[in-house]
Amino acid sequence: MKLIPLSYIYKICLLFVPLVYASLVHSVEVKDLYQAKIHVASQSIGDRGRALRSALQAVVVKVAGQESATKHALIKTELTNYNQYLTKYHYERNSEQLSIVASFDENKVNRLFQQAELPIWGSLRPNILLWIIQEQGLSRTILSESSPSPLPDIAHKFANQRGLPVIIPLMDFTDMTQLSTADLWGRFAGPIRESSTRYLAEAIVIIRVSNSSLMPPEQQTANCGLLCQNNDQVLDWSLITEQQQNSQSYQGSDSQELLEKALVDIIQNIYKGYALVSNTQQQVLIDVANIDSLEKHMALSVFLSKLTSVKSIQLVSAKGSNRRFNLSLLGSKKALLASLKLNKQLHQYVDPLAEIDFDAVPVFYWDKP
Repeated sequence: MKLIPLSYIYKICLLFVPLVYASLVHSVEVKDLYQAKIHVASQSIGDRGRALRSALQAVVVKVAGQESATKHALIKTELTNYNQYLTKYHYERNSEQLSIVASFDENKVNRLFQQAELPIWGSLRPNILLWIIQEQGLSRTILSESSPSPLPDIAHKFANQRGLPVIIPLMDFTDMTQLSTADLWGRFAGPIRESSTRYLAEAIVIIRVSNSSLMPPEQQTANCGLLCQNNDQVLDWSLITEQQQNSQSYQGSDSQELLEKALVDIIQNIYKGYALVSNTQQQVLIDVANIDSLEKHMALSVFLSKLTSVKSIQLVSAKGSNRRFNLSLLGSKKALLASLKLNKQLHQYVDPLAEIDFDAVPVFYWDKP
């Protein structure tokens, strides 16, 4: 029997790494982007009108991914015309709290963004894993969903307002044995990435909150060192994705306010890779393999035409099971490829043994039957 060299086996295995990794990277299709729930004092006409205006404003924030969109002159004007976008509403009462749940027309809201030349963040969004570690004096604690700290709840509430899926680690036996507080506090990428694998996150964020060792040296007096009880807090974060690694720090008296400031900047950094600038149009070619039936061709065409980043599609060629499409984009090629990486039907193939050619036509595999 002829033996196969190990080097050959290694190369074959490498060919499948991108495909395996693509299947592990998870995204979430955010539901109800065009719906908002607003507390209301009563069912009077005045209270209802104010609540519906606030609901449309909340939808604008979720669709844009950032609050600054509501400051655009056209958006501010159209918020008073909420009835033109409203499709339905109803009231809900929970624990004596009355709320109004309003839904708005997706196409009309998207057209408003295009008229305002504002970026649109599609419904398929990356999973964000938040590792939050809090330091009080010499004590450091990695926070979980069940921690007494209010910070995880604040993170979830803020992320929901932005329409962004956020995961807080369980900190169960697996997490505690895989990742130490020293590894997380030191922001050692290797152990953090390994411990984060189980959560299938697209981006990993490490948030450190401290009233001691992160303080500037001049605020750590010689008399008490790290045991000083300082009213101020320092919060810093590091964002780890495939495309970038950024960080920033803040100082203030309220850790909850610092966390909200940090989340604004974190989401802004993530959003840059996925938001679709509606006033920028360009053409891009893509190849899709294993389209071996009319049914698959039709399903793929419908899939591409429904992408938020795609204005129109054109079939350029059909050779065997390969289809080449020309896509007219709303936004950049980078934003398209970033958003496609999050879907479960179309996976990009990258040969790890080939030299990188940024001008080459990207090749995808259609996995949906």
